[in-house]
Amino acid sequence: YLVGVGRADCTGPVAQVPLMGYANPDQVGGGLLSRLYSRAFIVADLQDSKRVVFVSADIGMMSQRVRLEVLKQLQSKYGELYRQDNVILSGTHTHSGPAGYFQYTLFWITSKGLIEPALSSIVNGIVKSIDIAHENMKRGRLFINRGAVENSQINRSPFSYLANPASERSRYSSNTDKEMVVLKMVDEDGHELGLISWFAVHPVSMNNSNHLVNSDNVGYASSLFEQEKNKGMLPGEGSFVAAFASSNLGDVSPNTRGPFCANTGESCDNPQSSCPVGGAAMCMATGPGNDMFESTRIIGQNIYLKAKELYEKASQEVTGPLSSAHQWVNMSDVSVELNATHTVKTCKPALGHSFAAGTIDGVGAFNFTQGSVEGDPFWDQIRDQLLGEPSNETKACHEPKPILFSTGEMTWPHPWHPDIVDVQIAAIGSLAILAVPGEFTTMSGRRLREAVKSEFDSHGTPGMNVVIAGLCNVYTHYIATYEEYQVQRYEAASTIYGPHTLSAYIQLYRGLAKAIALNATQDLSPGPEPPLFNVTSLTLLPSLSAESAPADKTFGDVLEEVGEEYREREVAEVTFVGANPRNSAENATEHNFLTVERYSNTSSSWRVVLNDASWDIRFYWSKGSRGQSNVTIEWHIPAGTEPGVYRLRYFGHYKKRVSLIRTITVPFEGSSSAFQIT
Repeated sequence: YLVGVGRADCTGPVAQVPLMGYANPDQVGGGLLSRLYSRAFIVADLQDSKRVVFVSADIGMMSQRVRLEVLKQLQSKYGELYRQDNVILSGTHTHSGPAGYFQYTLFWITSKGLIEPALSSIVNGIVKSIDIAHENMKRGRLFINRGAVENSQINRSPFSYLANPASERSRYSSNTDKEMVVLKMVDEDGHELGLISWFAVHPVSMNNSNHLVNSDNVGYASSLFEQEKNKGMLPGEGSFVAAFASSNLGDVSPNTRGPFCANTGESCDNPQSSCPVGGAAMCMATGPGNDMFESTRIIGQNIYLKAKELYEKASQEVTGPLSSAHQWVNMSDVSVELNATHTVKTCKPALGHSFAAGTIDGVGAFNFTQGSVEGDPFWDQIRDQLLGEPSNETKACHEPKPILFSTGEMTWPHPWHPDIVDVQIAAIGSLAILAVPGEFTTMSGRRLREAVKSEFDSHGTPGMNVVIAGLCNVYTHYIATYEEYQVQRYEAASTIYGPHTLSAYIQLYRGLAKAIALNATQDLSPGPEPPLFNVTSLTLLPSLSAESAPADKTFGDVLEEVGEEYREREVAEVTFVGANPRNSAENATEHNFLTVERYSNTSSSWRVVLNDASWDIRFYWSKGSRGQSNVTIEWHIPAGTEPGVYRLRYFGHYKKRVSLIRTITVPFEGSSSAFQIT
């Protein structure tokens, strides 16, 4: 094949913007732990007649708005080369990235609207990563390998999983999918280009009390792999690209100690995930580490080590034609033939009561519990007053789900949820990538993979490696099995197109697989195009106003100095007179907020040894009163740090008032004193 890889920053604003994932309005950005990247991989056949693009971005999920804007930019740059059928955009599902890049109203509620700087940094980062991969195309080879990852996941809805037929469960050794699939890429001389790993685990090692933007456990795995291969480069730099992409992670948590009551310490591994005192809001799962930072590293390292082993041993070469199939489908109105006599339908989107309960990875609000098959008259009445009562048709369609938000019937100021959804498969020789628009549970994913594999088998392409890529193209929450749906825990309450959602997707993906196997993708009907709403920015974010430094200080001055001497595993910390980091994002400068520099005696100059993409450095921004704010930089000095003289530098932008109506953005920098590492 011709192969190209690329990576580009898509971090966006790291302050004041809500973080996307836990839907917790208090969880807004207040700094940076690690940068977010878009990683792009392009494969073309040697005649360059067909191409496939796979992008994995460190964001909560792909949104329809992001996808439509990316496709628009690609079309204006490359014409018909990159299209909706051969470009897969997948989100890693980190819960610590900026929100605000959605066009459907439901996501505005916790995102404070549509936030243009967040949207454009994601769109531009994705396009830039594809540009870089496009420029770097060269002859290469692909290898595939698979193996089990241990000690890194638990099923967070085991009682739902147990609702699946015993005969089906008995075919599997675990209630999560432990298998990781790795695709290795090298050029024709054997030089390493990159890899994609697909593995099912929620990137929620960082919990909903975190305010630092980061890419969570899978992002840590990416950074470990890339730093190993890009020796001598700063984090986030170098040509080797390692993507740790999402899969059928719907009911899979990395918080391996399982759920315990935060107040009493007893287990709350029950069907309602509820505690005797404090109810569901007290039931939380924790990871293997002492805190969320350590848990993120432990899970990330486990995933990285398995990927490294599979990568090094990968010997099964991927060969054969390229193909891609895509349709837009109105998911609120699909007829599914269950068998010769029974046809059922999907529903208009709606969320059930247990959606508001959240999960053991991030609990919900008020007194909602998981597993609610009855509504609550109090909340139902409030909903009817504020948002309108669900229609009888929608209520009946979603049975036994008690509807909390009938989003498919809510259209002000725009529809609250998508109707038009992408279904897509890309085949690279013997590898079929199923791009799914949401979070399939463990068993849903198994059923989908099996159905697609048997479809390929029966149409003359046996032995396909079928892998699910999660959170692609448009976000439609969860896809639980019909049996899990009856139990109505969080994943089922969030299966928005009703009990037959999975059956509908299986029917649709079978159709795509058949078209690929029979070489008839051109005969697939494209389906109804999704809308692009005319909203460019609509947000409750505070506006960026003029800032000031304390009396007799200026921006970048040190308020609290570092110590004179540190050892490895200690924390060097400095606090500066700071400014809102959003100024820097909105200036679209490709710069770091900070660097760690080491003094070189040979050249008598300072050399940058780390930047803000490093997981060892934490950048905190805190807003004071009267337009003042502070920035604190913590360097958690890792074992093995070379002794010597170091300093921490901070780079920012502040807003300066130049007249009554105009402010300008002014860059500044600051530096700590030099300190010794012994």
